[in-house]
Formats: sequence, C-alpha cells, structure tokens
Amino acid sequence: MTPSVTLLIYITPLLVILVIYSLRQKSIDRRGHARLNEAKEAGLTEPASLHPAIDLSLCCGSGACVRACPERALSLINGKAVLTDPAHCIGHGACLEACPVEAIKLVFGTEKRGMDIPYVSPSFETNVPNIFIAGELGGMGLIRKAAVQGKQAIDSIVKKKNAGKELDVVIIGAGPAGLSASLSAIEQKLNYVTIEQEESLGGAIYKYPRNKVAMTQPVVLPIVGKVEMYDISKEELLGFWLRILDEHKLNVKFQERMEMITKTENGFEVKTSKATYQTANVLLAIGRMGTPRKLGVAGEEQSKVVYRLIDPEQYREQHVLVVGGGDSALEAAITISEQPGTTVTLSYRSESFGRVKGKNRDKLQQAEAAKRLTVLLKSNVMEIQADTVSIELASKEVIEIPNMAVIVCAGGVLPTPFLKEIGVMVETHYGTAQPV
Repeated sequence: MTPSVTLLIYITPLLVILVIYSLRQKSIDRRGHARLNEAKEAGLTEPASLHPAIDLSLCCGSGACVRACPERALSLINGKAVLTDPAHCIGHGACLEACPVEAIKLVFGTEKRGMDIPYVSPSFETNVPNIFIAGELGGMGLIRKAAVQGKQAIDSIVKKKNAGKELDVVIIGAGPAGLSASLSAIEQKLNYVTIEQEESLGGAIYKYPRNKVAMTQPVVLPIVGKVEMYDISKEELLGFWLRILDEHKLNVKFQERMEMITKTENGFEVKTSKATYQTANVLLAIGRMGTPRKLGVAGEEQSKVVYRLIDPEQYREQHVLVVGGGDSALEAAITISEQPGTTVTLSYRSESFGRVKGKNRDKLQQAEAAKRLTVLLKSNVMEIQADTVSIELASKEVIEIPNMAVIVCAGGVLPTPFLKEIGVMVETHYGTAQPV
C-alpha cells in the first residue's frame, strides 16, 4: 500500500467528521439568526427584567447556557451565545450557573430602557445601615430566587450581631422572600415579626388569577429543606405556604399595613396600622407593584374598574376591556375570553407585546384567530363611561364600545417616595449588574 493511499485512509474519516461538524454549525447558526430576526421583526427586543449579558470575548461557545435556559431565550450564533429571544427571558439565571467560563452576568435594564432599582449591596443591605431588601422590590420576582434572597438577608443580619431591645428584625411582606426570611429567623433564633397588609400570605402570588401556574422550579427553604414543585397552581402553592405557616408557627401579622419607619437611637421604630415595633433591623420584602399604575382618564374611579384579575368567571356574559401589554394583561384577556358569552377587548398602547412569554403570545393569537377576543394595538383609553369606553386607535379615530368591566394590568409604581423618605437610594440601571 502506497503512502498516499495510507494517508488517504487516515484523513478521510477526519474530513467526514469536519464536514458533518461544519454542516451542524451552519444549521445551528441559521436557527439562531432566524430566531433573532423573528424577534426583531416582531419588536420583541427588550427583556422584561433580569437577563443575561454575555461577554463574547470570554464565551467559548460550549452551548451549556443555551441548553440550561428553561425559556429557550438563548441561541448560538457564529459559535457564541446570544440572547435571541429577550422577551422570553424571565431571569431564571440557569445560564449563569451553567456557563463554564464565567462569561455571563445577570443585569437589569438595557441601554435603551432603564430600570429603577433600590441600592442593595451583595449582603442585601441598602445604603441605610440595617435596612435590608430582598425579593421583588430589589428586582427579583422569581419565587425560587426571592426565597433564596430572604434567607441570605437574614444570614447578613445575623452577622451584624446588633440585637434590638425588642426585636432583632421586622420583616415587611409575606411573599416568598418574607416567608423564607421568617423561617430563617426561626432557624437563627432571632426575635422577629412579619407584617403583611393583605389578609393572606403569598405576596404577588396571592393576587394571581385562579388556577394560574405559579411555580416551575424547586426551591430550598430554611428548616423545610428542598421543595420540588413543577407547574403547580396558585391554589396549590398557597396551600403549601399555609401548611408551613401552621406547622412552624410563623409570627405573621396579617391585615397590618406598614406606615412609617423612623430611625431611633437603638435601631428603628416601625409604625403599622395596628402597632408600633422597636427593632434593630428592617427587612423590606415587599413587592415593587404595591401601588397599581392608573390610566389617569375620566371615569377611572368607577367601581367597575379594577387593577387585578381574581376570578374570570365573574365576567361571564359581560363586555370586558383589559388594558396592558404584559403577561398579566394577556393572561387576564385569554382566561376571561374563555367564559361563555363574554366579549373581550385587549387594548395596548405599543405596537407589539414586547415583554411577554412566548406561550402567552401563542395563546393570544389562537384566541384572536378564534374570534374570542379583539386586540387593539397602538390604542389608548380616552374615557370610561357607565356602559361604554372610548378608545383612540392608531389612526387617531376614537371608537366607543360597550363595556361592563375594565381590568387595568399596567403594572405598578415603585414606592420611590417611601424609599427616599427613609433614605434608601434608588438607582436607574441601564444594563448594569445587580447582586442576585
């Protein structure tokens, strides 16, 4: 056998492997470019909140982050990871954990759209010593990570060793962060009390519509340990929290609203609607959206106007207007449209639903195709009358449609005045990292 034949025998398998690899990479690139172009054409280029920023100079193209993302928001293009579906990203952070070369940071805001976040150090302490923030107020709305932050904030409080005369810490809010913090306070043998303005626990989860899927990932809780929950409903999750409340005797004061926090010689005085507490530390585990954003139009004060959906069935056989372009607005419009005899109109001021989950966008398209609801993009509510609403369309034409109920899902207002009043700085992030 000649040397050239021998060489050919050895080289041929390598060439075949290289050709297969090259074709595979080109296929991956095409898919990535297609998803990126589709997002751009649909105007879905802005992530809703926390999202990955990828340092391409460090990215090795392993694809570990792409495979780890539960929302399929990442793709490989030219051998590098790219956030091709920003609107799908909901800040799981699985990509950060999966990256083998630390090329990913989780950030808030983008160059075009800033996001207001209270200043929080890596220990979850604000610029005001002994006032801490965990969970949604600090930009972390995910249940699993909010619960982790609640525990971490208590760990930081324990390290400061500044016990109060009456209480070591007042925890404000009984959502995932506040409940996890409460469990951690028990575990760390702290004197604490948890204040919740609602009649039940759960924070934002308590305000979800009936049967809304509330959790898709496991969470580790102090004392309780690892809890594996996948795609469970609001009711199931609240039932779980209520069992923990009962079994571990959490010291939660319901229907008690925090009104004022005042610095004292030994810590803080927390005044609520029912009592006054002296404490060494305060942990703010409240939501960002405690005050709903209003439309500011005539007629909005009517009782038929509400700011969250509780029970879709109550709107059966009614003419309903839903206002907003986020996941809560789409979910409200879709579930209400499934009620017999109901007419639903969804009004949104922008030209596309740029920050919603893909599955909600798909369901909305299906409902619209089935003529179960009407979508009015680039529209604005002008006035809410007793039996009708006036809406300005993109063409500047104003239409009047029958109406018996209005649900405004326009998010909420960050409690900036309150934060400034107690001295906490609020920063606007344009793609800058935040402790998570």
